[in-house]
Amino acid sequence: MAIIVNLDVMMAKRKMSLNQLSEKVGLTLSNLSILKTGKAKAIRFSTLDAICNVLDCQPGDILEYVNDEQNKTSR
Repeated sequence: MAIIVNLDVMMAKRKMSLNQLSEKVGLTLSNLSILKTGKAKAIRFSTLDAICNVLDCQPGDILEYVNDEQNKTSR
C-alpha cells in the first residue's frame, strides 16, 4: 500500500509557499515539510482539515492511494 502526498501540487496551484501555508495552518515548517515530501507516517484529521481549508481543496486533492501492484508496474 502506498499513499502519495500531492501537497506540493496543491500549493503550486494555489501559488502558496511552505512558509505561507505553515503560518495559516499553524504547523511548523519541519512538520509540513515532512508531509510535503511524503515522509510522514500519519496525518491527523484536524491537520488535514486545516490544510484543506487553507488551500480550498478536498482531501483527495492532497492524498492519493496507489496499491502495491500498480506501484511495482509503474517503476
